[in-house]
Amino acid sequence: MVVPAKPASLLKKEARAAELAAKNATSSKKLAALKAARRKEIVKKTAKYYKQYEAADKEEIRLAREAKANGNFYVPAEARLALVIRLRGVNNIPPKPRKIMKLMRLRQINNAVFIKLNKASKEMLRIAEPYITFGYPNLKTVRELIYKRGFGKINGQRVAINDNTVIEQALGKYGIVSIEDLIHEIFTVGPHFKQANNFLWHFKLSCAKGGLKKINNHYVEGGDFGNREHFINNITRRMN
Repeated sequence: MVVPAKPASLLKKEARAAELAAKNATSSKKLAALKAARRKEIVKKTAKYYKQYEAADKEEIRLAREAKANGNFYVPAEARLALVIRLRGVNNIPPKPRKIMKLMRLRQINNAVFIKLNKASKEMLRIAEPYITFGYPNLKTVRELIYKRGFGKINGQRVAINDNTVIEQALGKYGIVSIEDLIHEIFTVGPHFKQANNFLWHFKLSCAKGGLKKINNHYVEGGDFGNREHFINNITRRMN
């Protein structure tokens, strides 16, 4: 029995398919190699960041001990980063604090945002103080918030940060290509803090475990609103 020869059109189709498969295989290998190289780079940068954090902590301890040995008091540098949490709803809020909370993206109860502390932002916090609580977050709080509650904003849409490519797409031009880069930029209030913070969607926290004490009283009077300084880390963990 004679097997009929394949039509020329079918031979061409098979040749094109084989060529395309070879090209796809090559591009897949290149992409895998590129991803592996990028992962190594991210790991290196992350290790470098943690060395910086550790060195800064050791320096703080050294300065405090040195001051104590000389009979002096060590006063740490002023905080540059604040975490602000909205405590109260929309009822009976004057227009000015309402506008400030809107500018800060605190539109609902238990919304939280990072704020760069300067003269203008401190004045805004002072005006809105009876309706918010704020303080100075540590590295652990910043990391947990971004990892657990962090969402990005791309084209005005809330997007889950489930891959570094989401961050690279929005912030790659600023050298922020991974979640650790984003954490570092926020925690250290880096040169591109504004862009990084605008990329982050406001955090939607849960009600505090154990409840709040009294939202109409200042924190220093045993209530809840106002500046908690480093104690903001405690309430954030109860709400995260």
